[in-house]
Amino acid sequence: MIKNTIPGIETVFDTDIHPGSIVLVTGTPGTLKTGFTFSLMAEHLRGRNESGIYITLEETEESHIRNMRSLGIKVPKNLIVVDYTHLRKRDKETSRRMNAIHVVKKALEYFQKETSENYTIFALDSLGALYTLSDMEPEVRVRELYHLFETLRDMKLTSYIITEKSRFPSAPLNFGGHEAYFSDGIIEMGTIEAYQDIKIYMQVIKMRACAHSRRKFLIDVSEDGLSILGPTIE
Repeated sequence: MIKNTIPGIETVFDTDIHPGSIVLVTGTPGTLKTGFTFSLMAEHLRGRNESGIYITLEETEESHIRNMRSLGIKVPKNLIVVDYTHLRKRDKETSRRMNAIHVVKKALEYFQKETSENYTIFALDSLGALYTLSDMEPEVRVRELYHLFETLRDMKLTSYIITEKSRFPSAPLNFGGHEAYFSDGIIEMGTIEAYQDIKIYMQVIKMRACAHSRRKFLIDVSEDGLSILGPTIE
């Protein structure tokens, strides 16, 4: 579900990730979390008889697609982009007390049960936005997130959940660490300063049932999209 997607990714993964895995894609702002995730999905789906769902809670569908095309990523027709406005219109049980986790879950159930598409891959952008839009106590939020992850596994969706880290180590996180425990894998995106420039890298922190490198790999962006250049020199 990840090999043969972004050019060069075969240097990172010796074996493919297990279908149905839940993978966190985490990093500070500006580290291509969204572009990396969307590129993985687009390249996996290209030419396949499968479909994917990308839910963005941070921007409109039009804005998201425009941004992805600016990175050279071609959007296949079998990758559906849904923004939060569309989710709210679809959800008939609107109330003052928001439960965005419930809204996302219902949307996934709709796509899988009410359409004839073969959905195999899903992404949520982002977890922080999901929490912001969910008006609930922390302990309730943890329970709801656990049930959302179980729903993703029941649906056998390979899922990428984007999470944002603060640039300042002392700043409070908008998530409590349960996500890492619930997930099957973590891919970290980061930056390295070199020669008065900033390079972006990816690093697999963990990936259950998968053989992979633990090194940091540089990412390049061109008019043809994203590619992985090779490991950093440290």
